[in-house]
Amino acid sequence: MAELAGLEYLRKGPEKADSLVVLLHGYGADAADLIGLADPLAPHLPSTAFVAPNAPEPCRVNPMGRQWFPIPWMDGASQEEAGRSFLRSAEILDRFLDAIMEEEGLTPAATMPLGFSQGTMMALHVAPRRPEPVAGIIGFSGRLLAPERLAAEARVRPPVLLVHGDADEVVPFASLEESRKALEAAGFEVETHVSRGVGHGIAPDGLARALLFMKKHLPVEKAR
Repeated sequence: MAELAGLEYLRKGPEKADSLVVLLHGYGADAADLIGLADPLAPHLPSTAFVAPNAPEPCRVNPMGRQWFPIPWMDGASQEEAGRSFLRSAEILDRFLDAIMEEEGLTPAATMPLGFSQGTMMALHVAPRRPEPVAGIIGFSGRLLAPERLAAEARVRPPVLLVHGDADEVVPFASLEESRKALEAAGFEVETHVSRGVGHGIAPDGLARALLFMKKHLPVEKAR
């Protein structure tokens, strides 16, 4: 596992890639939890590299996993501590995106963050506040934090795909519609996909929808 800008990360894909997908894991997981998504996607995106960083903090309720920030109702952290941790992780992720794009020799227009759960929250916060737009943002089973601040703080507005299972027992399914409305109100183009009967996870139909979004917005070669 390599390290860049303070974050360890895993990588899969061609040595010289034309596009990049940054996989951001959820609370209590780690880079290995999402890098496996590269396996079903790579045959359809032969010129795309996939990287999955570890969140910067060990998870309080799962010492083997990582977290982008603590969750008070799960681990007993205070709201103030969670807020400080969130902003610190956002800064670290922002630096990591700069560093990994430089490492890969790619531009923001060829880069797309894909988050799951807490990773979605990070992607939806960080990417709109960067100076140049990424190719798009994909968010599975997450939500937009501080929606009331987005319109004033967004510097760019890349297209967004939100995917959510309607049986999600961790992040309420209602978060999909709430996030969509807030993003659209702030000027974002938003697509959504509902995975029927799916809980807090990534189902094949949702991943297929994400692949279509990647092909639409990333500079990719067609699979032979």
